[in-house]
Amino acid sequence: MARLLMNLRGVGDDEAEEVRALLEAHRIDYYETPPNRWGISQGGIWLRDPGELAEARRLLAGYQEERGRRVRAEHEAQRRSGELETVAQRLVRAPVRVLLYLALAATVLALTLLPFLGL
Repeated sequence: MARLLMNLRGVGDDEAEEVRALLEAHRIDYYETPPNRWGISQGGIWLRDPGELAEARRLLAGYQEERGRRVRAEHEAQRRSGELETVAQRLVRAPVRVLLYLALAATVLALTLLPFLGL
């Protein structure tokens, strides 16, 4: 019986492609289920042979650790070079949107706390 290796909910196309390449490089037989039309399921990567599950999980853990290091290093490099947008820059670029989000958050907070403040 096939075993689910990886749920593709929230997984970017680049990461899913790298996982597929990793499995193919190690000759692990897999298949992929597509996302559901109504968004109930986001699809997944399944192993045909349950005996390969331990090896595939070990490979996936190593890949995710390496990817995490790489993405954190890229983020830090962007931060150092000034490529990342700060809150102040976003406020200057789109002040209406930022103020709208702040007003929405304040409204939700007020509606949440209002019953408790009346006690």
